[in-house]
Amino acid sequence: MNEMMTVHEVSELTGVSIRTLHYYDEIGLLTPSVTTDAGYRLYDETSLERLQDIMLFRELEFPLKDIKKIIDNPSFDKKKALEQQIELLKLKREHLDDLIKFATELKTKGVNRMSFKAFDTSKIDEYTKEAKKRWGNTDAFKEYEKKTTGTTDEDKKTMGDELMKMFAEFGELMTAGKKSGDAEVQAQVKKLQNKISADWYNCTNEILAGLGQMYAAGGEMTDNIDTAGGNGCAEFVAKAIEMWLISIDRLIEKGVK
Repeated sequence: MNEMMTVHEVSELTGVSIRTLHYYDEIGLLTPSVTTDAGYRLYDETSLERLQDIMLFRELEFPLKDIKKIIDNPSFDKKKALEQQIELLKLKREHLDDLIKFATELKTKGVNRMSFKAFDTSKIDEYTKEAKKRWGNTDAFKEYEKKTTGTTDEDKKTMGDELMKMFAEFGELMTAGKKSGDAEVQAQVKKLQNKISADWYNCTNEILAGLGQMYAAGGEMTDNIDTAGGNGCAEFVAKAIEMWLISIDRLIEKGVK
């Protein structure tokens, strides 16, 4: 889809009310791609992808203010979030199937004893709880929340652009024939780690290792890095991070801080 969609068209497509879309705009959760001189809100494909993410976390019963912080976080892993959404929907389907079976038996056979098992939502509740813990209760998330309090959308865009510029620099090193373990590439890894710590949250070696795995795991994050640095850049960065952490471990083994 290349054409812009009006707020009415987006509402019809997604089932989200116009009033809700206006409210999302007001709180900065979903800003239209373009607002015309006449005041019409227009949305492009990127906006609709963000709306999908919003709707996903609404299904997980996250507050809107938390959803904004999560999907604006550069470490947001859309692939993982989709996996959680699929699992949650399966649990809800299982719950509905139990309710249908229970209601059918009531209609056809009646019951001789009181049973409320079909109304049990504990599995869904537990999964939702774990999903919330996964996204909203980490030290990194809390630090990100603290650091970005008062940060404007324009500031966040600038920070994101600067991060992508760093991946472009990785791409230049890759194109120049540098290897993951070369000094220039390893220096770029340290620069990346420092940048994340300065702008977003304390990027410990453990977190950096996790980010490296996410970069090469496929999906939106991998695509974005490859767009910035060229095909294969995400894999190149992931390998460079792995080499960096190995070198750190060796220094620790030798007693060098």
